[in-house]
Amino acid sequence: MTITSDCQVILFKPEGRIDLPGGMALSEKMTAVVPKRNQLWVIDLAKVDFMDSSGLVSLVKGLKVARQNGCRLVICNVQPPVRLILELTQLDSVFEIFSSYEDIFIETNEESLAVAN
Repeated sequence: MTITSDCQVILFKPEGRIDLPGGMALSEKMTAVVPKRNQLWVIDLAKVDFMDSSGLVSLVKGLKVARQNGCRLVICNVQPPVRLILELTQLDSVFEIFSSYEDIFIETNEESLAVAN
């Protein structure tokens, strides 16, 4: 028996600060992924304790690229300082934000996983 999935999950797990250097690093990771229609891009912010405007720019650019290529980008495990920034900039209404990584799959029911290192 062969099991196939129409959607591949790409997981990004930045750590520490998403400031200018951290935002550039995240953007580079997202740029390295060749977008394919129906991919699910997950940005797990569990280990991110700070984000500034440079970090927001990298998230927005990633969302734009994902949408232009028929992909879905979601964010999960947002820590309180980062959530505050998303709320103050009203980007919490632009991004799909999930409490945990597992919550994404309860809603999307996707099985395949590729990790972008």
